[in-house]
Amino acid sequence: MSAEEHKKPVFRELQADDNDPEITEISSLCFNCGKDGMTKLLLTKIPFYKEIILMSFECDHCGCKNNEVQSGEKIQEKGVLIRVTVTSPIDLNRQVIKSDYASVKIPEIEFEVPPQSKRGEITNIEGILSRCIAGLEQDQPVRKALDPEAAEKIEAFIQVLINTKKCEKSFTLIIDDPSGNSFVENLNAPHVDPALTITYFERNKEQNHLVGIYEEELKEIKEEEEEETDAVTGDNATPDTLADEVLHFGTNCPSCNAPCETNMKLTSIPFFKEVIIMATNCEACGHRTNEVKSGSGINEKGVKITLRITDPIDLSRDVLKSETCSLSIPELDFEVGAGTLGGKFTTLEGLLVAMKDQLTGQNPLMCGDSVTSTLKERMQEFNGKLDSIISGKTFGCRVVLDDPAGNSYLQNVYAPEADPEMEIVYYERTFEHNEELGLNDMKLEDYEENE
Repeated sequence: MSAEEHKKPVFRELQADDNDPEITEISSLCFNCGKDGMTKLLLTKIPFYKEIILMSFECDHCGCKNNEVQSGEKIQEKGVLIRVTVTSPIDLNRQVIKSDYASVKIPEIEFEVPPQSKRGEITNIEGILSRCIAGLEQDQPVRKALDPEAAEKIEAFIQVLINTKKCEKSFTLIIDDPSGNSFVENLNAPHVDPALTITYFERNKEQNHLVGIYEEELKEIKEEEEEETDAVTGDNATPDTLADEVLHFGTNCPSCNAPCETNMKLTSIPFFKEVIIMATNCEACGHRTNEVKSGSGINEKGVKITLRITDPIDLSRDVLKSETCSLSIPELDFEVGAGTLGGKFTTLEGLLVAMKDQLTGQNPLMCGDSVTSTLKERMQEFNGKLDSIISGKTFGCRVVLDDPAGNSYLQNVYAPEADPEMEIVYYERTFEHNEELGLNDMKLEDYEENE
C-alpha cells in the first residue's frame, strides 16, 4: 500500500462525481453452481448516519447475482439505554435511529422486539409500531388455518398495538442498544427533554458477544498493547519515567476508520491527580480527537463543581471532564449527559466549543435535510446565546460539572485559597450512580475468599 493510499479514508461519502470510488473485487465461491464468481465491495458512509458496506456478487458461469448491504459502523465504548415517555401524538413523531443490535420494549403492554429481528433503520416511534403491526398481520391468514386459537390471541394483541399507536394512554418506549449507536430525537433540543432519559452502561459478557466482541480477543489485544508499551518504556518503567515520555500506538480514525496513530502521555494536574491524555490526528480526513482517562480509579465520593462566569479570564481555566461527568448550564436550561463528550482535558472555553460542535455538527438528528424549521430556529437561538458566553460577552451564568466517579476537576485560579466564584460539593453516590459505574456487582471486601 502506497503512502497516498494509506492516507485515504476507509469509508468515503458516496458522490456522483467521484472518479475513484475505491471498489474492491474479491474472487468468491458461487453457492448456486459451486464455481468461482466475483464479489465487489464498496465502503461508503451515509451523511449524518453511519458507515455501510455495499456488496454485489455475480457469477459469470450460471448468472447468479446477489446484492447486500451490511453495517460498517463502529461499536461504541458503552451501550445506551433510551427511555421515552409517550403521552401525545407529537411524541409519536420523534425520529428514531435504531441499530442492528437494539431491542425495543414497551413494558405497559409486555411487548418486545428482540435485536437483529430486522436491520437497523431510521424511522419514528409511530413507524416502529406500524412495522410491528404489519409484521404480526403478515402471517395471520396462515395462522388462522393452522392454529385458530393462536391467531385469535395474536389478533387481540394487534388491537392492543393499534390502540397504543393511537396514543389513547401514555406508554414508555425503551431502546436497549449494547452497540451504543441508537438515537431518539429530543423534542426540546437543545434544552433538556423531561420525557427522554439516556443512560450509558458497560456491556456484560453476553452483550459483548452480541456485538461481536469476545473476551479472548480483548485479552490478546491487551497483552499486545502491554508488550508494545514494555518495548517503548522498558520493563523497569515507573510512573516517574512515564511522565516524561509520549507513547505511540496504532489505531483507526473514529471518523473515517483509516489507520492512524494515537499519542498517549501520563501527566499530573496540580492540586488534583495523575491523568492519562490520549490524542489522535488522522492524516486521511483531518479528524482530531483528544481524550483523558483517570489514572487513579473511582473516588470514594462523587463531586459537583459549580462555577459562575464573571470574567473573560474564567474561560481560560483548565478543565478535566471525565467520561462519567455530566455538564449543564442552568441559565440556558441545557444539560449534556455523562459519556456524550467523553473525557476531555482542555480549557472551559474549549469544553464549551466541543459541546457546541457535538450538539450541532455530530448529532445525526440535528443535521441534514430532516431538521425542521422550528428546530433550526431553536438551535440558532441557543447557539447565539452559547457563542455569547464563549466569546466572553455574557456573564453571570453557571457551568456545573457533576461527576459521580469524582474524577473531574476545574482549576481554582486562587489556589491554594478558596475561589469565591466556584463551589465544590462532595456527595455520597446513590444506588443508581453505583449501578452506572458498575460498582454494585463488585466485591470490594474479603474478595480473597473467592480466589
